[in-house]
Amino acid sequence: QVQLVESGGGLVQAGGSLRLSCAVSGGTFSIYTMGWFRQAPGKEREFVALITWSAGNTHTADSVNGRFTISRDAAKNTAYLQMTSLNPEDTAVYYCAAGPYYSGRNSAGYRYWGQGTQVTVSS
Repeated sequence: QVQLVESGGGLVQAGGSLRLSCAVSGGTFSIYTMGWFRQAPGKEREFVALITWSAGNTHTADSVNGRFTISRDAAKNTAYLQMTSLNPEDTAVYYCAAGPYYSGRNSAGYRYWGQGTQVTVSS
């Protein structure tokens, strides 16, 4: 059973940076896609970025393109989300997710989810 554990969230001022980590256990061999999603209070969960585990191909949402970068270190079984130029609209709980196929932007395509990590950006 794949397990995901996020870390790295916190409080940061607008314009600052954070790096989120997602540690994977239980078998990365069953993972094709890793994704990051976020959910702000009162809003639906939204796609942020994804990476294919083997090839490292990435796709980033327009709202964060140029500011957020997804990556993975296969040797450490860890995925990352580097976030720069943060603004208050980025405040949300950030979740990492994994799926056995190419899951795209649709959260329904991801089978495994972490517990989430809070990111708060103050103005």
